[in-house]
Amino acid sequence: MKTLFERYNMFEIRGLSLFANVGIAEAMFSDIGVKVLIANELLEDRARFYSDVYPETHMICGDITDEKIRTDIVNESINKGINFIIATPPCQGMSVAGNRDETDPRNQLIYYAIDVIKRVKPDFVMLENVPQQLKTKIKINGDLIKIPDYIRGELENDYTFNSDTLAKARLFSVPQIRERNIFLLVKKELGIAWEFPAPQPEITLREAIGELPSLDPMLREGMKLTLEKFPDYEQKRQAGLAVSKWHHPPTHPWRHVEWMMHTPTGKSAIYNEIYYPKNKDGSEIKAHHNHYRRMKWDMPSRTITMNNSYISTLATVHPGRPYEKDGETLYSDPRALSVYELMIVMTIPLNWPIPEWVQDPLLRAVIGEGIPSKMARDILNELISKLKGIDYKNT
Repeated sequence: MKTLFERYNMFEIRGLSLFANVGIAEAMFSDIGVKVLIANELLEDRARFYSDVYPETHMICGDITDEKIRTDIVNESINKGINFIIATPPCQGMSVAGNRDETDPRNQLIYYAIDVIKRVKPDFVMLENVPQQLKTKIKINGDLIKIPDYIRGELENDYTFNSDTLAKARLFSVPQIRERNIFLLVKKELGIAWEFPAPQPEITLREAIGELPSLDPMLREGMKLTLEKFPDYEQKRQAGLAVSKWHHPPTHPWRHVEWMMHTPTGKSAIYNEIYYPKNKDGSEIKAHHNHYRRMKWDMPSRTITMNNSYISTLATVHPGRPYEKDGETLYSDPRALSVYELMIVMTIPLNWPIPEWVQDPLLRAVIGEGIPSKMARDILNELISKLKGIDYKNT
């Protein structure tokens, strides 16, 4: 059997990315010399996005539940010497932002990831999902079993698992309160454990996006009303575009914007005395206390979800700053975060080569599905540092 030194001379990690989305998790892997050679994604627009960003990675676009597709992935992985698999199955069936439906077929996708792992036999595995995965059951051979129990039952004979699986993005200097359940696996024969790195300093929204130009929203009702309500709209828009093509105003209906103009930093519009969320007939909208909520400057961002373009969903609105108008205190930036701000709080490299054909709706959706790039990189770099620090003479 090869020693670790022989196996990891030059420490080359050759990866397979399952449920790859557009490769947000992989955006910083090149910083640490990790090569993702193969990726699999079901949706064609995401697969195309991934291929445009990572042309040297072979994208296998198709359904992993299809035995032929899965076998193609396995055979190519073996042929290319894949020694690392990162798998991020869709989480909408488990997420607090989703329906928490245990019968959601997407919850079963972990079965197919495990099948690939068992057939490829990589040295290292990163399995990522929402914390709710720890309590979610799936049906295996007619029996309901918790996903963590299933994963361990299938893999613990061959792999060492990390002791703490709850990863908090804010402890990786990611300016976002995002928690993920991440299993880190290492083949037992290697004799090492892979754990999360030591906590890093917390980054607040003020530190992350506080210096960016303020933006007024584009109103869904049209430019005439937009300019009537926000005379400086175009000037602010140009200042934003001077920073990045992605720092441009999102579009919202006026009534939502008006509620948020009267909502202080860190508060929800549902607590406003006058400008609270109402239906078109004037009746009060019954909403969760984190809906129609502005974020706080002196904390990281709330968790970024796929619905990050809407004011009405979970804590998506810019913190804003108070200003006086006609004797009334209002708050600036009554809008969701711009795409550029989302990239910052997801630690996606600002020079990441987003394809020209990609539009806001797709980009916002895939950002909401991703793992913060720095978080994924730092976790993998902890493994590489571990390998480099081993006393090979005693291996």
